[in-house]
Amino acid sequence: MVKIVGIGGSLRADSYSQIALRLAAQRVEALDAEVEILDLREMQLPFCNGEQEYPDYPDVQKLQNAVSRADGLILATPEYHGSISGVLKNALDLMSFEHLSGKVTGLISVLGGQPNSNALNDLRIIMRWVHGWVIPEQIAIGQAWKAFSPEGKLLDEKLAQRFDQFAQSLVDNTRKLREVS
Repeated sequence: MVKIVGIGGSLRADSYSQIALRLAAQRVEALDAEVEILDLREMQLPFCNGEQEYPDYPDVQKLQNAVSRADGLILATPEYHGSISGVLKNALDLMSFEHLSGKVTGLISVLGGQPNSNALNDLRIIMRWVHGWVIPEQIAIGQAWKAFSPEGKLLDEKLAQRFDQFAQSLVDNTRKLREVS
């Protein structure tokens, strides 16, 4: 069974990034994949200082172990000042090639303004740098306050279809890469 780890890069209580991550995870699970969501709001992670180990922070080991065991990732981030959140960047910086290399990754960005690809492009560069494989399907949700119902459901049918395509691509490509490795 394909194992996917989802990481949301927002610390906000009612985070649209976290809602989008959960929606993607549900669709991936519906395709017979196992999903574990690591909620950075519940983890105690230090600022990355380039150390190899962080013995005073057991959640760093938890993060690294979960990602190491995964076949693929879903990374969801709010877009702050035209890029990814510092929280997500820090979590990625706390890992190395040994944790991230070879991971098939799906990317989601959420922002208050018009949808664009800045955060997605930055995540794509980061994952390429650590030898990850980013799927071509990506999700950029602009004007997030309009995209979800109060219950966290998608209001736009085309956006819902993009989530389905995203999940299918993530699971299919993860399976393909596992078969050849």
